[in-house]
Amino acid sequence: MNDKIWTIGRILKWTEQYFKDKGIESPRLDAEVLLAHVLEKQRIYLYVHFDEPLQPGELAAYREMIKKRVLRVPVAQILGEKEFMGLTFKVTADTLVPRPDTEILVQAAVDRLRAMAGEEPLRFADIGTGSGAICLSVLHYLSGTVADTVDISPAARAVAEENAASLGLADRITFHTGDLLQPLSGISFAAILSNPPYIPEADIAKLAPEVRLKEPHTALSGGQDGLDFYRRLANEAPAMLVPGGFTAFEVGIHQAGDVADLLKANPLIDRTEILPDYAGIDRVVVGWRKN
Repeated sequence: MNDKIWTIGRILKWTEQYFKDKGIESPRLDAEVLLAHVLEKQRIYLYVHFDEPLQPGELAAYREMIKKRVLRVPVAQILGEKEFMGLTFKVTADTLVPRPDTEILVQAAVDRLRAMAGEEPLRFADIGTGSGAICLSVLHYLSGTVADTVDISPAARAVAEENAASLGLADRITFHTGDLLQPLSGISFAAILSNPPYIPEADIAKLAPEVRLKEPHTALSGGQDGLDFYRRLANEAPAMLVPGGFTAFEVGIHQAGDVADLLKANPLIDRTEILPDYAGIDRVVVGWRKN
């Protein structure tokens, strides 16, 4: 960049081309999202103010964001936040960035818990909570619920606690640090939810640099075949459900059938469901405990 006057339109055009040259997957969108954040405006503002010049401080802040993005820092980590289910969540390098596909899991949980609602609050668990996007979204959209959530990472737990406080949900959730279901021993739940690590270890190297290098490895790798955590959850979770309760797990591509089979192998599971994501890919597996 030189010292010419940089208008919104000019800086976006330059950044889009620069990001393309660096192999960024969504160059225009990323350029707009970052600039809108710097200007504290909605993206639509950019389109009707193309000729507006940037102030020196705005330009400096935007340049720093561009430097981070070409180093493959995810946009959400640069901004420190990500929208999910209409809510804003703090994210850091210690948590996965919430993804649209995970909204399928949240909506499935909300719909099924709502159908189970009675006079007493329904208690559910979120295993491997990360930023807290799953459990906090369910709590937000379903008032008659309380939650327990577990993550093995104290740093991730701290992020989730911050998100619970900012969303006004801290009084309805209990946080635990530990390995999968172990911290919840002796508790029964209407539902147990999880988006566990499910990438086969050999496929980690093929992931986009933003994911492979900038998101926590422990939140990605599901072992040799990607199913390690599902095996444990399918074995342990059904016994912690109330009769008629359910598990709901997000799964990777081509994993839904295998995960459903793992649940069916547990004698406490009565039936399973497989739900597709927005692209028609089987994304969520639900298993129901016998009444």
